[in-house]
Amino acid sequence: MTHARYELDPLIHSPVRFSIMGYLRSVDECEFHILRDAVELSDSSLSQNLTRLAEAGFVTIEKRQSGRRVRTWISSTAAGNQALESNLAILRDIAGRTA
Repeated sequence: MTHARYELDPLIHSPVRFSIMGYLRSVDECEFHILRDAVELSDSSLSQNLTRLAEAGFVTIEKRQSGRRVRTWISSTAAGNQALESNLAILRDIAGRTA
């Protein structure tokens, strides 16, 4: 039998991406700068991590015109929510085994 940690999705389990997905879980959608501040990342770091999550189908990134400015909105997808929930369940299982 293999340890439950091998079931963790490494894309979501990264502390930065786990923080991003955890925050997005609590909102329907979020503007880039709000997410950046909430997870305490630089613009470039957030952008890079969002690209990885979007490529996996875990988030959507949408550009919208707002007056003269284009704003970036991010939301978690059903697949992203499922991946996060799966990792949380595995972490609870691991913690429960050692308790």
